[in-house]
Amino acid sequence: MRFRLNGITLPHLKKTKGMSPVKMDVPKTLYFPMHQNLGAPAVPSVKVGDEVFVGTLIATAGGKVGAPIYSSVSGKVKRIEDAVQPNGAFSPTILIESDGAQTPDPAIAPPAVTDRESFLAAVVNSGVVGLGGAGFPTAVKLGVKDPSKIEHVIINGAECEPYITSDTRTMLDRDDDICEGIELIKKYLGVKSFIFGIEKNKPLCIKLMTKTAGAIEGVKIAPLPSVYPQGGEKVLIYHTTGKVVGEGKLPIDVGVIVINCTTLAEIARYIRTGMPLTEKCVTVDGSCVKEPKNLIVPIGTPARDVFEACGGLTEDPGKVIYGGPMMGVSVADIEAPVLKQTNALLALNKKESAPKRISNCIRCGRCTNTCPFGLAPVSIVTAYENKDMEELASLKANLCMECGCCSFVCPANRPLVQQNKLAKAALACWIREKKDKEEKK
Repeated sequence: MRFRLNGITLPHLKKTKGMSPVKMDVPKTLYFPMHQNLGAPAVPSVKVGDEVFVGTLIATAGGKVGAPIYSSVSGKVKRIEDAVQPNGAFSPTILIESDGAQTPDPAIAPPAVTDRESFLAAVVNSGVVGLGGAGFPTAVKLGVKDPSKIEHVIINGAECEPYITSDTRTMLDRDDDICEGIELIKKYLGVKSFIFGIEKNKPLCIKLMTKTAGAIEGVKIAPLPSVYPQGGEKVLIYHTTGKVVGEGKLPIDVGVIVINCTTLAEIARYIRTGMPLTEKCVTVDGSCVKEPKNLIVPIGTPARDVFEACGGLTEDPGKVIYGGPMMGVSVADIEAPVLKQTNALLALNKKESAPKRISNCIRCGRCTNTCPFGLAPVSIVTAYENKDMEELASLKANLCMECGCCSFVCPANRPLVQQNKLAKAALACWIREKKDKEEKK
């Protein structure tokens, strides 16, 4: 695998970077899908008719790679039913009707944290997952069997997608929480080296983090080129440490753990207050949004209510995206709820979101030249269309991080990243089938 520093330069469009988050009014009805993290979906622990409060456990982790879910409002459980999620999949969903009182659960109390085990238990109980958009359960990431293998914890403050400024606001408004999170990991995991990666287009963040987090022993602030996809885990590891995470390997295999800055802040807040993850700072922006803002949104809030809290939409959007325009998920229904990992909600007009005319590949090589992993997207697509799984494997299609650089630079407007996703799924299925056959022998 070979990495590149060039990537692509995107328009930043971060007009909300100077806007401190404001709390939105609590909506009447909220929806809590059980699949709000990578890994196993949560399992409902409440039933219809139950009274809940802010911070009440409503679903337990569905497996080792999972996370619990807590109510973000006080009210009553009205329904539990399958519902379509932002990614188009069905998931059991708890519907809660708010009473508007926002009464905290009387059982809320700071957890007793005295050692590594109790610290990791607290991270599990916080409900925190990767809040930069990935959604991987944080407790699993931190719970490595041998913490002495952790040479560096890399704090991800890159926030390289256009529009999104929710992590920027965490760095500017919650630097104390970030510092507290660093101290917790130092104390209970024994980590001595932290590298805080921040893109250079966030000079205020770099300045403040240098003053606060940078004053902690073992913490280095690393200003990074404003090149997409700088925030990608493997890309960030390479650009901050020079280490390469090989095929089929995890960051810990090269002595590294990567944690998003907002994730770190939420862990600290939970251990200090006992209030689990119930709300998110969400950047609300796009050409159809009347008043772009950073909002503090109760998890489970329908997108429609979020847009209303920003003055509504100026026109019917052509596309609504959860996350950024490069790696976000386009949703079909603005009743879809804000999830734990939702860091932005974008409404784009029909003109800018209309599909472009696709033409034949001219073999210019731009897709390969901009791929951060040096992959050959055109060749991957050809192998996929020919159903040549051996070729897909040799082309390392499974390394594609789906950043969308290839599609962005393609002069023929070919949907390379979408086809690469299909190729990866086909390759994964082929590998599983191959493994099953070998095991049966």
